[in-house]
Amino acid sequence: MSSSTSGAREGASPPRDRTGQAEAFDAIGDRYDEAFPHKEGQIAATEWLVESLPAGSRVLDLGSGTGVPTARRLTEAGLEVVGVDLSAGMVALAREQVPGAEFHHADLADLRPGGPLDLGRFDAVTAFFSLLMLPRAEIPSTLVTIHRLLAPGGLFALSMVEADVDDVPIPFLGRRIRVSGYPRAALREVVEAARFDVVEEASHGYAPGGADVPPEEHLFLRCRRRG
Repeated sequence: MSSSTSGAREGASPPRDRTGQAEAFDAIGDRYDEAFPHKEGQIAATEWLVESLPAGSRVLDLGSGTGVPTARRLTEAGLEVVGVDLSAGMVALAREQVPGAEFHHADLADLRPGGPLDLGRFDAVTAFFSLLMLPRAEIPSTLVTIHRLLAPGGLFALSMVEADVDDVPIPFLGRRIRVSGYPRAALREVVEAARFDVVEEASHGYAPGGADVPPEEHLFLRCRRRG
């Protein structure tokens, strides 16, 4: 088993203190949407869910941010949306911009079995650029948690920045955050190890509007829960 898939046991790595990450996004607020105005890959993955799910399906949006565009679009499509974000400021913005959805200020680790936030089962989960905020040691176990949160055959839309980095500090819109990433083959490996079938993969080159954010390659995986 490669290093990218080791430690996939749920709860294998205790979550690190992410206070600094939350404070950074509290400070960034709605400037995030200004710096990242073009979200074609994220919008396409969201439309895949809209087209695949019947009205009333429950969708969990992990790292829901400002609620735009994902939670808003899913709610407009008649889906029941629950968002979770580490940043209290982002949650406040999302509640204002997408009143039809339910948002929680919480860490992804809070969703593990026995954790403080029990949201039940979902028909789909989105994680658009939220897992990159974790050190690699926590990503496999978080994927296992997502698998458990999904109903059998449930859908999972995931995006990451393609980069061979682990918990590296970077400047981001005037703040500093820590990020992780994988080369695309390694990302697919770690997702499949958590018992997801990748049904489609896409990538998009992206040049963010912020001067301190270099061009990126965004990877999007559309997955289905196996088992």
